[in-house]
Amino acid sequence: MAKILIAEDERDIRDLIIFTLTYAKHEVIAVANGEEVLENVRREQPDLILLDVRMPRMTGYEACRRLKADPTLRHIPVVFLSAKGQETEVQTGLEAGAAEYILKPFSPDQLNKRIAEILKKGPAA
Repeated sequence: MAKILIAEDERDIRDLIIFTLTYAKHEVIAVANGEEVLENVRREQPDLILLDVRMPRMTGYEACRRLKADPTLRHIPVVFLSAKGQETEVQTGLEAGAAEYILKPFSPDQLNKRIAEILKKGPAA
């Protein structure tokens, strides 16, 4: 299916996302923070990036801004996964360039459905 790069600093959540996406036949590359996303994205060329918002070393917002500022990477859709559901948080994520903002907790089915919808739309503008 698709190659998905995920950045999540909490191991249990990261493992659950890896299992969910792998079960749905996606290829998954997992890292623990935004800095590692930037280190891996060019080599891996993912079809989609899932970012936690609050991570050590670099927030998801900052990683997304940097991805969207790079003309060779801005086409990759970014989806935030966060427990922070306040309107200002969601707005900050969308303004940073995210295609979607999914609130934790989410069900595996919900995550797979939203990912399928985003991938169907094609690369981000």
